[in-house]
Amino acid sequence: MRLFVLIGYPLGHSFSKQYFTEKFAREGIADARFELFPLEQIADLPALISSRPNLYGLSVTIPHKESVIPYLDELDDTARAIGAVNSIKIENGRMKGFNTDAIGFENALNSIDGGRWIAGGTEALVLGTGGASKATGYVLKKRGISVRFVSRRPAGDDQVSYASLRDRASLPALIVNTTPLGTWPDVEKCPDLPFERLGPKHLVFDLVYNPAETLLLRKAKAQGSTTKNGLEMLQLQAEASWRIWNS
Repeated sequence: MRLFVLIGYPLGHSFSKQYFTEKFAREGIADARFELFPLEQIADLPALISSRPNLYGLSVTIPHKESVIPYLDELDDTARAIGAVNSIKIENGRMKGFNTDAIGFENALNSIDGGRWIAGGTEALVLGTGGASKATGYVLKKRGISVRFVSRRPAGDDQVSYASLRDRASLPALIVNTTPLGTWPDVEKCPDLPFERLGPKHLVFDLVYNPAETLLLRKAKAQGSTTKNGLEMLQLQAEASWRIWNS
């Protein structure tokens, strides 16, 4: 039986196994199973691969989307441009990295209000500077959107601090959270935004999907903002990975 796995740490919040198990049952896919492998250290990846010869594909989540790259034999063009990998195909003993987060994020954004939030000329704040932020930033810049990354320790011209947001007269219309803040079980955590500056002209997109409504989204909704969680993005990137693994 073909094996597909999710690696990352921790994985208690993940819906990936449930998603693929239900997909396999629904579509009559009897020769595949999907498992979670909590991998605290990416250095343990070669041992995982060598011990499971029936492993055909991997999904990759926090904190390994960037650190996994040196272990791969090849990157597709999009993953190379982004600098992060969330999907790996194993074929003939070689591992090739892909980024389907970008596909999932772009298509999920397009589904909101006819895609008006991703129109060129929009300005965006991306909360976080990890692998997921690289995929979202790649998509937004490709669509002509000016992006600033928000970090606790900003470095570089395109990064700003959370404290600096309080000095701004207004916030950009599009705000994307790529940090794990608010993920189950730490549901009372939230990025430090000046929520009083949000309103009906804002979209707050939280890549977290468990819980379905994070504290960030609740606070944004209370200000009248449009909100979106990461579940549709999860589903879209999972389907893109499945197509890659079976190509």
